[in-house]
Amino acid sequence: MHTLVGWHIETEFEETGDRTRAVALVRLSDGTEIRGHGSCRRHRSDAPQYRVGEEVAGARALNDLAGQLMEKADRELRDDKPDTPPR
Repeated sequence: MHTLVGWHIETEFEETGDRTRAVALVRLSDGTEIRGHGSCRRHRSDAPQYRVGEEVAGARALNDLAGQLMEKADRELRDDKPDTPPR
């Protein structure tokens, strides 16, 4: 098996009070940078568990990133076939 390209995804978190925000960044081989964003808020009755907030916010950022990658791929496929309607 040959690896033609590899992606490294960087994820950063910001925690302020009961809110956690995450940004996931991937740089593609064509030079494009795509950022996904996610956040979560801890309920006031829950004990502070920063790891859980990071996991939820991170998962949401990665999900956003995945959606943007699918949209990019769809646009590129349509550009190759101009008569194809959007999905």
